[in-house]
Amino acid sequence: MKPTLSSFHSLHSPLFHPLISRHRRPRCPRMDSSSPPHHHSNQNKTKIIVTMGATGCGKSRLSVDLATHFPHSQIINSDKMQLYNGLDITTNKIPLHERKGFPHFLLGDLDTIDADVSPSQFRSAAGLTIANIVSRGNLPLLVGGSNSFIHALLVETFDPQVDVFTGPDSVSHLLRYDCCFLWVDVAWSVLSDYLCERVDEMLESGMLEELAQFYDPTKVGVRVGLRKAIGVPEFDEYFRKYPPWESEENGRVPKEGCDQARKEVYEEAVRLIKDNTCILAKRQIGKIMRLRKAGWDLKRLDATATFRAMMMKKKKNKSSSPASSDLEWRDIWEREVMEPSVKAVRRFLQ
Repeated sequence: MKPTLSSFHSLHSPLFHPLISRHRRPRCPRMDSSSPPHHHSNQNKTKIIVTMGATGCGKSRLSVDLATHFPHSQIINSDKMQLYNGLDITTNKIPLHERKGFPHFLLGDLDTIDADVSPSQFRSAAGLTIANIVSRGNLPLLVGGSNSFIHALLVETFDPQVDVFTGPDSVSHLLRYDCCFLWVDVAWSVLSDYLCERVDEMLESGMLEELAQFYDPTKVGVRVGLRKAIGVPEFDEYFRKYPPWESEENGRVPKEGCDQARKEVYEEAVRLIKDNTCILAKRQIGKIMRLRKAGWDLKRLDATATFRAMMMKKKKNKSSSPASSDLEWRDIWEREVMEPSVKAVRRFLQ
């Protein structure tokens, strides 16, 4: 039986092993710390690739695409909600078939869903994961999600009592790893439209059914752990009025001709999810800009044209071949995001 997060009391505690145990490999040489040793020269630091960006901008796709070019890559998740086991659609975990066989660490590994993971705990767990990956001669590839986790993991000295993103304290540019930062950026006018469309697609893919199974009337209003995921609080009111156990229809997307009152409550929940997703994306972009201003060397990759083509594809699919429109956005992605990313990583590793 795995220990709960509430029992964690030390950055060096072995109790954080549930986050890495599902991918356990032969033990590497014993370390005196949960973190790699600090060095003053980049030549002596562990090299890692870090993909960053707002929610929905294609970070997971980029990480897997990069892994195909650098086959010894092993991917580490840093999205808070994706650490937890469950709500795969709601939290937008990359599906198994899209991972193309590359190991993904700290992704859906945490069974204790009713406890928060602190930045300090993530720093410890991800630091151990990076050390284990490097000890086997592989390349760590960190997929950005939660910038507070990325900051906690990468800075040379981390103070858990200070939130550099909300307070007056400045972000340190001194990092304990040698990092190649790849920042996937999308123009806000395009990204906001895409995020709203993505919510609709998630609902069509079974998000409501997933949330109906997750709903617990005794936990309404509890905002901790996986229950913080966008979609959970927004549908609390809907499920309170239309409990999923009273009718199977309550756990399905309302169709034309259904009860109008239920449809209105459903549509309000969807509106809140879209609004809160956009608020999250704006907040993430603000944190990335703060890191860049502090001197973090973020290579900006403009994926605006790719996302514009993806959205056009969905409109064209009704009247033209899906395969041809698929090729269009993939060609743009390859040219404007992948090629410069591969070149940057190659230079970095050499």
